[in-house]
Amino acid sequence: MIKSMTAFASDELEIDNLTVNCELRSVNHRYCDVSLKLPERLRFVEGDIRSIITTSLKRGKIECSLSYKKQAKQKQTITIDDDAVKALLQATSQIEDLMHNGRPFTAFDVLNYPGIQQETEINKDTLLQGIRTLVEQSLQQLVVAREREGAQLSELIELRCKKVQLLVEAANQRMPEVLQRIRSKTKERLAELVVDPDFDRLEQEMVFLSQKLDVAEELDRLDTHVNEVLNVLTKQEPIGRRLDFLMQEMNREANTLGSKSADKEMTQISIDLKVLIEQMREQIQNIE
Repeated sequence: MIKSMTAFASDELEIDNLTVNCELRSVNHRYCDVSLKLPERLRFVEGDIRSIITTSLKRGKIECSLSYKKQAKQKQTITIDDDAVKALLQATSQIEDLMHNGRPFTAFDVLNYPGIQQETEINKDTLLQGIRTLVEQSLQQLVVAREREGAQLSELIELRCKKVQLLVEAANQRMPEVLQRIRSKTKERLAELVVDPDFDRLEQEMVFLSQKLDVAEELDRLDTHVNEVLNVLTKQEPIGRRLDFLMQEMNREANTLGSKSADKEMTQISIDLKVLIEQMREQIQNIE
């Protein structure tokens, strides 16, 4: 199934006395680039999280953020680090001696100073297992979101592929008329300029000109590339890079078609083709 690289997911899980939140953000990127934002207390799970993400996602810039808060429980007690309090008070006393108008602070200020409250340690294995479960749950939501948007992108690309096929068909039908018109105009002008024109030589030149202006090969390749795009869209694997390559090839053929154009309608077909190809290329940039 096609997956977009743009998605967001979040989830939370209670682990012992903590409520841990996980947020995953994904945008398009050439490779799989994972960045983690973890509080210091959860830094030890970094390797496991990175492994979980890279196993499931093959492309995209993925940002994973973890945060936690303590659960409010009845009969909850606050444990104070007495040594940290004494050190803090001693330091503030020294600073106040150097200040003319020192601002007093309350016990609440001391309580909120980093390191004063002693956190109850949670078993690391329990915390690791809980976080792994949380990240996997969040990742599953992200994958579902990527698949949902990928399905929409697939429909849009298929629609534009059908429009490309219609333009290729129109160009094929138009080309014989274009060549015949060029032949007729050339003969008329030559007859006006030359009393006894060499029509055998003219026919040779017309054959050469027809070969130069013939776009049948370009149209055939365009049709082949479109069929390949439709085939690739059915693959159950990352297809973004392959589709991007096909867009480059299709754009090359559309440019050649425009450069060989000797007719207003053929020029317009070339322009319409390039617009459709560019629209598909922009959408494909978001496909894994």
